[in-house]
Amino acid sequence: MGDSRLIQGRYRLLDRIGRGGMGEVWRAKDESLGRHVAVKCLKPLNAQGGQALDRVLRERFRREARVAAALQHRGVTVVHDFGEADGVPYLVMELLEGRNLSQLLEDNRHHPLSVADVLDIAGQGAAALAYTHRQGIVHRDLKPANIMRLTDGTVKICDFGIARLGHDIGPTSRLTGTGIAMGTPHYMSPEQIGGDQVDHRSDLYSFGCVLYEIATGVPPFDLDDAWAVLVGHRDTPPEPPRSHRAELPAHLERIILDLLAKEPEQRPYDATELARRLGAGRAGSAHVPVVGSRPVTPGPRSRPGPGPSREPRLPSWTRGMTTGHKATGAALHTTPPDPSAGLSGDWVARPALDRAEEPAAAERPTPPPHLLAALAGRHNAGLGLGRLGRWVEAGEVHRAVAAEREHVLGPDHPDTLASRYEIGFTLSRTGRTADALREYEHVTRARERVLGPEHPETLAARQETAYVLGRLGRHSDAHQAYTLVLAARERVMGPDHPDTLRCRHNLAFNLSRLGRLEDACAMASEVAAARARVLGPAHPDTLVTRYEVAYLLGQAGHWPEALSTYQEVAEARAQVLGPDHPDTLAARYEVGISLGRLGRSAEALTLYRALVDDRTRVHGPAHAETLRARHGLGVNLGRLGRWEEALAEAHDVCALRERVLGPDHPDTLVSRREIAVGLGWLGRWADALTEYRHVADARERVLGAGHSDALASRNDEAHCLEQLGRGQEAVELYRRVAVLRQRRAADGH
Repeated sequence: MGDSRLIQGRYRLLDRIGRGGMGEVWRAKDESLGRHVAVKCLKPLNAQGGQALDRVLRERFRREARVAAALQHRGVTVVHDFGEADGVPYLVMELLEGRNLSQLLEDNRHHPLSVADVLDIAGQGAAALAYTHRQGIVHRDLKPANIMRLTDGTVKICDFGIARLGHDIGPTSRLTGTGIAMGTPHYMSPEQIGGDQVDHRSDLYSFGCVLYEIATGVPPFDLDDAWAVLVGHRDTPPEPPRSHRAELPAHLERIILDLLAKEPEQRPYDATELARRLGAGRAGSAHVPVVGSRPVTPGPRSRPGPGPSREPRLPSWTRGMTTGHKATGAALHTTPPDPSAGLSGDWVARPALDRAEEPAAAERPTPPPHLLAALAGRHNAGLGLGRLGRWVEAGEVHRAVAAEREHVLGPDHPDTLASRYEIGFTLSRTGRTADALREYEHVTRARERVLGPEHPETLAARQETAYVLGRLGRHSDAHQAYTLVLAARERVMGPDHPDTLRCRHNLAFNLSRLGRLEDACAMASEVAAARARVLGPAHPDTLVTRYEVAYLLGQAGHWPEALSTYQEVAEARAQVLGPDHPDTLAARYEVGISLGRLGRSAEALTLYRALVDDRTRVHGPAHAETLRARHGLGVNLGRLGRWEEALAEAHDVCALRERVLGPDHPDTLVSRREIAVGLGWLGRWADALTEYRHVADARERVLGAGHSDALASRNDEAHCLEQLGRGQEAVELYRRVAVLRQRRAADGH
């Protein structure tokens, strides 16, 4: 393709900006939209390439298009289009202004990057990997040349040419042809080299190689011989990064070495954990709770014995590589336990004057380290299930581990209590709020006894207790609990510590549930300002609090201020988290609510149409949030007087919600009420009465006759009876509602 070529009558190639093994990249102009883009074209093969190789390369190229087009994150290159012109496949991507990490090292004369840059790249890269892995994508070719740093500092992962869906990856699923290695030797994981099954942890190993190189200036195995590099990855522990560069932070060296563990299970559990550890290290936190970390399972990688029959084979694609000297190192890499990552070791209980002595516990023998490590590994497997949203399974794991820890360590050991804490968390997430409360209260009492009433882990349990009290509707009790925790956090950690600010945020939210909107808004505004000062104005926690401020402004009727705040939050989240992040989309939804409240329904309708499209693309047409956006669209159609369209939309949304959520789900009933509203506006009052009565009956059955939503539905029913000329029935129903409201008020609701 030449520089005058116009592809598909739309993309005009201007100049070549890159060339790789599979293709060439051109700067081009999208003449339909008037923007500059990057166009990657599969390089035509010469006659010696062979049809088999051509098919392999084409399939890899198409795979890159399919995989990359499915990813929407600020840390991943955006793909706009894909096609084939004159037999040559092409891929249209955003045009990136910046340098890849390999180029940055070359620009720096192969000296390492600054520590600040390494940490920034590590954090952004971990976030992007966490996203791609959540989508089930394993990159399989992470290397400095495939990670870009833009001129504005954004880090992006590029080139998904050999990426694969996680569930498709297996020992026989390698898309290879003669002479095509899957990955790049200096950055390949041991399991890739051995032809074993790979998953997201292979990417973590490769990312560790990248971090090692940008932190030290050299890859972990800086050898000219490809075979020696591969064997080094498989058998030899890397030199500690600080042996190359003494000023590297110790926590960064620990993280890199953990990423380079030979066995996948010895690496961080996932990229989310990696990001947490990086953040904790940068914050310089002296306390890392047991429950948030993952231990390294001890035990060396099995060493091959003498003789060729015991030597692990390298995959067939390594044949033909020259066999230079092997990497040295008789001992195999075994990562020592992370002191923050699991068993708390020796501990000293506080004096317990209010409990009987436990002679059985005093005589309990010290459990063997391998048992403790196995329990720690299972504990963190439970955490991993929770991160995947598999809360029921996570709860089963934590209950089993808690029982075994209590047996070998005792009921008051910090690790036993860590497991009990996680049981409470899983109960809360599965709707068993009362059971969660009992578990948290137990953990709180025990931690107060063992660790002290103001230990950070004790305060964490007390704060979760306050949270579930709020979930149970006991907002006065929750307020008292939050107030006590906040006072302790301010004494122990200071007013601006992130945990203190998180507690104040929760307290503000609970104040709103007590009807103290003015106090809640004032406190939330103070927290937002403090988080902006401590964490930065664009930090996700800062934006969460600003979102809460906007909500409280709306509840107080200050819709212009609420709209402005929601718009700022949505814009900031799009920049920080990406335009398709659930939090960004949630803020956009609230912008639509605010526009509708201000009578700007035409603008709200436009926003909701775009939001429905984005939610459908990201989550699917039947996702609860997609349906919520469609509901908002229907409401604003009604506000604009387009009731036939509004009624059709309400019918569609109600049918989907009933199928996905169930007939008595609150969202389903909201949609059914919207059907009734539309029928009323169209003069079909008899049909509207049927729908209003259905909603009222369901709410009474689910919530109780005295619940505010049930009473509102009975009022709707009475209004409909009036419209039908059935005044006496309407009056009787209004009286019944009034009596129930008086009882509710007398009960203090």
